[in-house]
Order: sequence, then C-alpha cells, then structure tokens
Amino acid sequence: MVSMDLNSASTVVLQVLTQATSQDTAVLKPAEEQLKQWETQPGFYSVLLNIFTNHTLDINVRWLAVLYFKHGIDRYWRRAAPHALSEEEKCTLRAGLITNFNEPISQIATQIAVLIAKVARLDCPRQWPELIPTLIESVKVQDDLRQHRALLTFYHVTKTLASKQLAADRKLFHDLASGIYTFACSLWNHHTDTFLQQFSSGNEAAFLSSLERTLLSLKVLRKLTVYGFVEPHKNMEVMGFLHGIFERLKQFLECSRSIGTDNVCRNRLEKAIILFTKVLLDFLDQHPFSFTPLIQRSLEFSVSYVFTEVGEGVTFERFIVQCMNLIKLIVKNFAYKPSKYFEDSSPETLEAHKIKMAFFTYPTLTEICRRLVSHYFLLTEEELTMWEEDPEGFIAAVEEIGGDSWKYSLRKFVISSLQPCTEVLFIDIFREYNQTLTPVLLEMMKTLEEPTSVEDMHALLIKDAVYNAVGLAAFELFDSVDFDQWFKNQLLPELQVTHNRYKPLRRRVIWLIGQWISVKVKSDLKPMLYEAICNLLQDQDLVVRIETATTLKLTVDDFEFRTDQFLPYLETMFTQLFQLLQQVTECDTKMHVLHVLSCVIERVNVQIRPYVGRLVQYLPLLWKQSEEHNMLRCAILTTLIHLVQGLGADSKNLYPFLLPVIQLSTDLSQPPHVYLLEDGLELWLVTLENSPCITPELLRIFQNMSPLLELSSENLRTCFKIINGYIFLSSTEFLQTYAVGLCQSFCELLQEITTEGQIQVLKVVENALKVNPVLGPQMFQPILPCVFSGIMEGERYPEVMSTYLGVIGRVLLQNASFFSSLLNEMAHKFNQEMDQLLGNMIEMWVDRMDHITQPERRKLSALALLSLLPSDNSVIQDKFCGIINISVEGLHDVMTEDPETGTYKDCMLMSHLELPKVTDDEEPPTEQDKRKKMLALKDPVHTVSLQQFTYEKLKAQQEALGEQGFQSLMETVDTEIVTQLQEFLQGF
Repeated sequence: MVSMDLNSASTVVLQVLTQATSQDTAVLKPAEEQLKQWETQPGFYSVLLNIFTNHTLDINVRWLAVLYFKHGIDRYWRRAAPHALSEEEKCTLRAGLITNFNEPISQIATQIAVLIAKVARLDCPRQWPELIPTLIESVKVQDDLRQHRALLTFYHVTKTLASKQLAADRKLFHDLASGIYTFACSLWNHHTDTFLQQFSSGNEAAFLSSLERTLLSLKVLRKLTVYGFVEPHKNMEVMGFLHGIFERLKQFLECSRSIGTDNVCRNRLEKAIILFTKVLLDFLDQHPFSFTPLIQRSLEFSVSYVFTEVGEGVTFERFIVQCMNLIKLIVKNFAYKPSKYFEDSSPETLEAHKIKMAFFTYPTLTEICRRLVSHYFLLTEEELTMWEEDPEGFIAAVEEIGGDSWKYSLRKFVISSLQPCTEVLFIDIFREYNQTLTPVLLEMMKTLEEPTSVEDMHALLIKDAVYNAVGLAAFELFDSVDFDQWFKNQLLPELQVTHNRYKPLRRRVIWLIGQWISVKVKSDLKPMLYEAICNLLQDQDLVVRIETATTLKLTVDDFEFRTDQFLPYLETMFTQLFQLLQQVTECDTKMHVLHVLSCVIERVNVQIRPYVGRLVQYLPLLWKQSEEHNMLRCAILTTLIHLVQGLGADSKNLYPFLLPVIQLSTDLSQPPHVYLLEDGLELWLVTLENSPCITPELLRIFQNMSPLLELSSENLRTCFKIINGYIFLSSTEFLQTYAVGLCQSFCELLQEITTEGQIQVLKVVENALKVNPVLGPQMFQPILPCVFSGIMEGERYPEVMSTYLGVIGRVLLQNASFFSSLLNEMAHKFNQEMDQLLGNMIEMWVDRMDHITQPERRKLSALALLSLLPSDNSVIQDKFCGIINISVEGLHDVMTEDPETGTYKDCMLMSHLELPKVTDDEEPPTEQDKRKKMLALKDPVHTVSLQQFTYEKLKAQQEALGEQGFQSLMETVDTEIVTQLQEFLQGF
C-alpha cells in the first residue's frame, strides 16, 4: 500500500475534513466515505496529527481530525490488528504527540490528552519510556497553558494506566507509582498552597486557574494512591497524604464559607471538596485494612460536620452525602466485622472493630439517630411546595417510582438526593447497633402517642419523620413493638383525620403499614386494613392515593394473603384504582398504578371477571397514547397478561385489541420490539393457552415466528411453548399453514443450538405426532430421518436419545405405514436391508431404554415395540427377547397392585375427563389444560392397557406360530423375566 506523502496529502485531507464538517448530507456523506477509505492508508494519521496541531485551522476541522485519530488508535494501533500501523509511523506519532502541550482550545486539549492516554495504555512504558519523564518536565514549566495541558495529559495517562487489570500491568503501574509519588505529592501541595494564597488575596482569575491545577494534580494523586500500591499503609508518604486530607478539607470548607451560593468559584471549590472525599472512599473500598489508621479521624470529621454545629454554614448537600457514605462504609465494612468467635478473626479485623466500638458510644449513636430523624428526615419546604404543585413529580422523586427520579431535577423543583442517603445510613447504623438504638427510637415513638394538632405543622413533620424511622427499622423492631395494638389504637385513627394539613401523616401512616405488612400484622386485622385502604383510595390528595396503592400491592403480595378476606373489598378497590389510573398523567405513575392493578388481578384470578369491563375499554386508548413510551407499553402488556389469565376463555372478546398488540410487540421489523418482545411473547403464550378456539387473526400472527426462531435469543423457550400452543389449539389448520416453513426453521436450528434447544425442537415434533398422528409425520417428514439417524448412531446425550425414541415411538405406534416408508428411506441411506435396519434399531432401543426416564415415554416404547407383533419376520423374532424385556420394564413402571383384590391395573389409564377441583387460592385450569386432558383421552399411552395389549400381542403371536413355535420363542427370554410377565398377566 502506497504511503501518503505528508505535504501533498495534507491539503487533500484538509479539504475532505472540511467537507465532513458540512451540514449538507450531499457533501458530508462522500467525505465520510473517503475518510473511511483513508483509515488504513499509511501516513494518514501523520497527516491528521499535522492538521489538529495546526492552531490556525478551523476548530471544527481540527476537532474532527482528533476524533479520527482517536478512532484509529482503537482500531489499528495494536500490532495484531488488521491494517495495523507500522512501528515506524507509530514512533513518529508518539514523538509528535508530546512535542508541545500548547493546545489553546480546552475541548480539543481534552481529546488530545485522552488519545495520548489510549496510546500509553498500549505502549507505555516499554515502547514509550519517554512519556512520563516528558510529562513530569512539562508540568514544571512556568507557562500557564503548557503547564495545564501537560497536567491534564498526566491525569488522563495515570487514570488509564491505573485501570489496567492484568497482573503484569498492575506491577508496571506499581513501579510507576513508586517512582513518581513523591513528585506528585509535592506538585499537589505546591498548587494547593498557591491556590490558598491567591484565594486570600481575592484575585478570582488567578485562584480559579490554580484551583484547576490543584484539581488535576489531586486527580493524579487519587489514582496513584488508590491503585499504585499493594500495601499502601507501609508507605509513609501515602499515609501522610491521606492524613493530611482532613486539614486540607477544613481549609477548603472555610474558603467556601466566604463565597456566595450561586458562583462559578463555589462550584469549582465544591468539586475539589468532593474529590477529597472520593480519595478517602476509594481508598477505603480498595484497601480496608490500610484504611484502619484513618477510621477514627474519618468518623470524627464526618460526624462533626454532618451531625453537629461545626458543619453549619459550610456544608453542602453532596458533601453531606459523601460524609454519610464514608460513615456507612466504615459501619458495614465486612473487613471490620469479627467472626462469631473472636479468636477466628484476624488481628487487623479486631483492631478496626475496636476503633469502631470506641467511637460509636451510646451518646454518639443517640445523637446520630436523633439528628437523622429530627433533622434529615424532615420534609423540606421545597418538598412540601412540590407536593402541592406537582404531586406526581413529588412522589416519583421521593418514592423513586419507575426509577427515573433524576428527570425531575429538570422540572421546576429539584428534589434532594440526601433523603435516600440518610435513610440508608439510618438503616445500616440501626442494624449494626440495634440493641443501643431500639430504646432510643421507642422513646421517640412514646412521645408521639398523643394526637397531634393540625395547626402545628412542625409537630406533624416530626411525627412523619419518626414514623419513617419506625418503618425503615421494621424488621429490627419486630420483638419490641406490639404493632397490632399500635395499628388499632393509634395508626387507624390517624388515617381517619381528613384535614388537608394532616395529609403528610396519612401518607406516612399508610406507607408505614406497608413496611410492616410482611413483618407483623395479624391476619384478622386485614379486613380493617382493607377498609382503610378503600377510604384512602378516595382521599382528596393524589399523593396519599398513590401511596395507598403501593401499600395495597404490598398487602396482596404478602405471603399470608387470603382471597376470602379480600373479595368483599375487591370491587371498590379495583374501581378506585382504575379511576386513579385515569387521573394520573405521568408515564411512571401510570406504570406504577398498572402494576398494582396487575398484582390484584393476578391474586384474585377469575374472581376479577365482573369488574374489568371499564379497564378493558380504557387500555386501547392508553396503548395509543403511550406510543412514545415503550416502558409504559411494557406495563400495559403485563396487565394484559394477567387480564387474559383472569378472563380465561372470555379473553377472546379482547382479540380486536389484543391481537394487534401481540402482532406489534413480536414483530422484529418494528423498532418497539426491543422493549416489548419479552412481554409480548408472554402475552401471546397466555392468549393461546386461554383461547377457546383458533381464529384467522390468531393464526395469522404466527407469521412473526420465523424471524424469532432465527434470532435464537433467550426467548426461544417461550417461542417453542407458543408453537406447542398452536399445535394443541388447532393442529390441522396450523400444520397445513405453517409446517413447511416451521420444519425448515427447525432443520436450521438443530444444526446450531444447544442440546437443551434440540430437545425443545423435538418435543414440538413429538407433540405434533401425538395430536395429529396422520398429518404430523407428513409435515415434519424432513426432520424424521435426522431423528432416526440419531438413534442408529447411538446419540450420546441421554435426554436427546430419550426424545428421539419418543418421536419414533409415536410414528411406529400411531402411523405404521409412514414408519414403513421412513424405514425404507433410511435403509437406502444406510445401504442396508429394511429388516436388518429394523433389527439394529430394536437392538439400539433395548440397549438405550434406561435413557428414558419419563413413565409415559417408557410405556410408549413398550407399546410401540409390541405393535410389531405378531410377525413371522425372522429379524423381529430374533429381537423378541428384547421386546419382551422392554414390555416387562414398562409393566413394572405402570402397573399398581390393588391391595384389596391383589390384582394389577395400569395406573396411566384415563377413562373420562377429570378436572381437579380448584380452591379459591388456586389457579383454575386453562383452556389448554383442558385440551391436553382431552388429548390424553385419545392417546394410546392413556387409553390402552399395557397389560392387555401385551397379552393380546403375545396371544396373536402364539396363534401365528403355533404352540411349539411360540414356546421356542419364549425360551429365548430370561426365565426370571418370563416369571414376572406371567405374574402381570394373571387373570387373562
């Protein structure tokens, strides 16, 4: 390949890059194609380097040149890559990248730093030993721009090298860290001291510039400290830096005190403060035992700033969150928890545990607990305002419904991220020190026994906060709170206070009950709770209604849920939930309410039928409105699944809406299938299972199946269940319409899927043969030779061999003429006589009978081989012993002795349709269950007595051969087997 000449090519490449920045696609597309062709051209990246380092050129062109260079590193820098760059060109590029750190545009400077780091990941230090020394020298220069750009590159290189995981790479990074750590520390201290001096002087531009350098040098130190040492606690400089962080944090916090809240300087300063805490958190995560000397100082610092007046006026939300995370990770760190038997614990663990216990005294724990509840758990003015003006936004943010609470920060209100953090810290501390803190929380509860005035908002919010704590600690308080009495005497009356100012408490009480429902609520109190839920679902406040719906879901999900207690309230609740679904407007809230409705429908099953009319009418409208909201559509699909299961055969009335929904959700050519496919397939399956009969529209949807089988995804098992559903529902129409294409798909699948997948394919074929013995073999004829060959070749997987024998057994027993033609075809393939091949097959069958574990298939094998009798064929007579052996094995499997009469009967026989009685808490049989039962009444396995069939076949063989000939045949069978056979055939 001809190399690009640097000078002549630069003009051409520059022109094409300029065209590639155009907004006109007619200009843009050809330029992109040309650049793609040049990607593998020697010299192309040298030209790009020349372009993006030329500061006189257009910024957009230089930006694009950097991006193409960066992508080239990913694709062609490795030696083994196709079209890899030559070592000579790479050497030139490496030198060019670190010649000057003087890029004036910050965005381009960052991209250059990133691409240098990418090269460093592959080449440093072996092929690029000069990189780190060059960076160290460059960060010492006095020129502000060069110093900053070199420091930026130094950070990205350190970050990238620190992320490498192979042992050899880790060793190289450890060596690097040891070599440059002293310099990195002095660099950081220098920039930090410079910043503090300039901050004192009030020169904003100067201290912002030095603060940026402080941040970058701290980022370098963070990576070196956390990932650069195997045993960092043995390095005095590392531990000195870490101990020094607390003093630096205090200095930076004091600086923030003197800056206004809405200020660029403050934002940068807060970033630096957060970065300090990240160093501590990362170090604790990676080196818990090396962190032990820092435990006491970390706890003292964090607790003083978060839980005492020390932090007033200087702390900010993200800093408080980080401090709480530090406390939490120390409290629950597994490395600091001794074994049950202290002597089994390491000295390091015991030392850390000792420091923790010395710090978390009763007064400290009490103060933390009280402060968390009475200060951090209180609803803020902003939250209360949001409750009034945007109730769905409030509940989505505070309760994190739908998991998208982040998006509410883009709305009018910003809900604090502090709340979930404080709650997690409370739970972790309460669990760790529950014996100390339980009396504290019980005392707080006791002070709130008296009714609270609706005029005293602060008292209401305090009670809300305490109830929040009691709900979070429900499992730990199990033995300490008589919840049933508290529920009846205090909580229920509070739910009945309807004043608007009391709504925070109504919401909190119903939430609290939801937390305790699976912990300790007596079954006989459930009707009182259902009554309260019915009332609250009509509450004037939307937030209270949504919270009540959540508690309802927890109630019906409870292990001790009883349908009989719930049914008297079902109509009211379902109606109110439906009204709530219509009233809410946010996608996440609708999903949540739909989920509650689905849970109720699932729990009560067929009992829901009288009440679903309006929901069924509303869902098509909601589906249409949610065209742009695929996750809401997933929730609708889930609701439909439970609706179909609850409606049973009546779900046929939903088909005008239901079938197009299934069609769209399972069509791989439609973009929404990415989100809807899994639930769509499940809905398709339950629709088939509950369908009373096939319809043209239901049959037509199967056109979606072929691409799904080609996809071979994790949904393949559901696809096979759907195919079986069609076979059970309407085998003739289905097979006549789709069997040819399906058979082709199966033949392709059998070549590439797992053993489990092959079994699933074969089970579909087996079901088709069972349901339709005449049409089934014809439709799946192309697969049967493969099955026959698998038997003859002694398939090594027992379950596959068992399925092979099940398929051939069906053909042999239920379509003898087709079996004969198949045998003829296979005889030609194996170049054997038909009789010889049949004999070999019987021999293999007898030999592999133990691979068949299912009783139905074992009986089928016996019936199938017995169906070859009577016969004057010498080969069959030669295998007579094996046939009898399998028959006796089958008799042992299926015959049970009547203790009263002492006679045997076939336990697999079914004489009439028997559907088991279903209790209220059990799911009734689906239409498919009924179809399978009806099919069993036609299946020889369940209609033919193996005992009688054996007798009749032996009798016919005896008549065909005569007494002497038959006796000679019986003498080939083991005498013990003959004895057992005679016992089974007594009475015939």
